[in-house]
Parts: sequence; structure tokens; C-alpha cells
Amino acid sequence: MVDKSKITTIKIDKETKVRLDKLRIHHKESYDEVLQKILYILNLCKSGSGEARARLLAIDKAKKLNSIKEIKKTI
Repeated sequence: MVDKSKITTIKIDKETKVRLDKLRIHHKESYDEVLQKILYILNLCKSGSGEARARLLAIDKAKKLNSIKEIKKTI
């Protein structure tokens, strides 16, 4: 359960929201989870690690798998 005393509201541009939506792996994934992924990958990039690219590729693969599952549900 989420501690509501730790939740805040932020204003973002509609285009930013669209971009965040594109980074979601699943439609139930929260924006907080998406932003945490972004920050994690940013920190990997700062360390010069190739792990950041691997993480981005893993996210793309998971998105594709979820898309295929959603399509199969509608068939």
C-alpha cells in the first residue's frame, strides 16, 4: 500500500505525459515507476556503463511482449 503522506502532485506538459506514456511497459505502471526507471538509467549512463543500453533494450523487449499479449487477448 502507498503511504499517501509521501505522494505529491507535479505539473507536466502534455507532450511530456505522452513521452512518459510511451515508456510505460504496462498500462498499469505508474508514472513514479517510469520516472524511477529513467533516473536509474541516467545514473548508469553517468557511470559510463554499457548496462544502461542493455536496460533500455530490455524495456523495449518487455513493451513488445506486453503488446503482443494484449493483441492476443483481443483475438
